[in-house]
Amino acid sequence: MKYSALQNGVSVSQITFGCWELGGGQWEKESDEVNIQAIQTAFELGINSFDTAEGYGQGHSEEIVGFALEGKRQDCVIATKVSPNHLKRDDILRSIEQSLKRLRTDYVDIYYVHWPNPEIPLTETMETFRQLREEGVIKSVAVSNFWKEQLEQAMTVVQVDAIQPEYSLLDRRIEQEVLPYCRDHGIGILTYSSVAKGILTGAYHIGGVTLKETDFRQGRRLFKPEHMEKEQELVLLVKEIADAHGVSPAEIAIAWLLHQSGVTSAIVGTQNIRHLKENVRAVDIQLNQEELHRLDEVSRRTIEAIDATEA
Repeated sequence: MKYSALQNGVSVSQITFGCWELGGGQWEKESDEVNIQAIQTAFELGINSFDTAEGYGQGHSEEIVGFALEGKRQDCVIATKVSPNHLKRDDILRSIEQSLKRLRTDYVDIYYVHWPNPEIPLTETMETFRQLREEGVIKSVAVSNFWKEQLEQAMTVVQVDAIQPEYSLLDRRIEQEVLPYCRDHGIGILTYSSVAKGILTGAYHIGGVTLKETDFRQGRRLFKPEHMEKEQELVLLVKEIADAHGVSPAEIAIAWLLHQSGVTSAIVGTQNIRHLKENVRAVDIQLNQEELHRLDEVSRRTIEAIDATEA
């Protein structure tokens, strides 16, 4: 495993174990025992960074993370998030207290605003985060799903240490403004939907997998039939490069992210140990300039084709 440090010194593995699925809710989840084993296996494989939220399974994901990492706390970076309807000062204080109990800890390494809420003053939210960091309740102030203007406003109140945006070969919106801003201001970037909710694994285009009717991804943008058709070229290219390296397509998709300047860690969730081991291997994959150029070119063409369909 390889590690990257946030500007405040918190060191995170370049693969972060995403724990959304473990809470259930929108996801079809395995048993808690299976998921606890997955977290502990991730730790054994060198992953020290674990990402959850109070909103994942109404706190159940946090409970699983806390139980699985008990006794390993000093060697882990635990990140959680406060929901957008809890961004007033008193609500934040209640949320962090409850999260700490579920996580079986007295501090959080990275605390995110999960989504911005335009109805609650951002200054109140960030001032509360600043105070929590000063008190040692959180080590890092972080935001998720913020655009540049929101980041700039947050930074007038407190130094933001990390951001969690959606970023993948099929979603590159942050490259326009957020990514350069974060590089310029030393803000760590931990990406979510790193394999585009499974699209870039090739399972749906090549493996013949279909979504169940109850799967929340039904109807989501990238899973619409007209968009799946346009994604075919990119998915096949990722598979071609994966075959050349003797790895899985998911590993190439993750490796591409880790080759992007400014990216600190790729968040990837799984309840499958085999997939977990593949994800960990991605940190060691070196893509050459030709491969990076082809991925960049086809990725941009695919995104443009999808966007044109919706225009």
